[in-house]
Amino acid sequence: MAAALEFMRPLIEQIISALGYPGVFLIMLLENLFPPIPSEFVMPFAGFLAGRGGMDFWAVVAAGTGGSVAGAIVLYYVGLLAGEPLLRTFIRRWGRIWMMSEADLDRALAFFERRGYVVVFIARVIPLIRSLISIPAGMARMPLLPFIMLTTIGSAIWSTLLAYAGLILGANWEEVLVYVKQYERVMLVVMALILVVGAWRWFTLRRRAGSRVATSY
Repeated sequence: MAAALEFMRPLIEQIISALGYPGVFLIMLLENLFPPIPSEFVMPFAGFLAGRGGMDFWAVVAAGTGGSVAGAIVLYYVGLLAGEPLLRTFIRRWGRIWMMSEADLDRALAFFERRGYVVVFIARVIPLIRSLISIPAGMARMPLLPFIMLTTIGSAIWSTLLAYAGLILGANWEEVLVYVKQYERVMLVVMALILVVGAWRWFTLRRRAGSRVATSY
């Protein structure tokens, strides 16, 4: 990741310096489609430029938010048009190996339908999944307008925080990467705990269901 960042850094800086707000929009759009492009590099650098007077802070936030939303909509339609049918086909063929069934997929989609709005909003400020969350939103056929609204609000918060950090830190704007990495580690631990608890509950429910079937005979 560090090597990729060093490779992309001069290119990202050149694009933003040359194109300004359209450059911020373009890179943030691509950041959603190609996660190796880090928003935690793009927005602080743009915020740094705003601090020097080269760009307007709120225009930078608007461009970053707009690019994020545009990329999210692309991934939403990927999930909407191709996600669920392909996933169901995979589960029918290989689900037994992964101890998954179509019923499990139905439950996951039902959960997303009940809690999807909250999930989409919160995920937009989590670096590890902020882009990918658009795909299950499309798979669950979340209404497009609420999806766009929640994505816009979450993306605006994320873009504002990163750009403001670059504005405050000035020439030391790259220090934002250190804090974001610490944040990512914390979120990794939290998500790991959630997965462990979810897996434990899933196995517990499956065992109870198996016990009920056995006793019925």
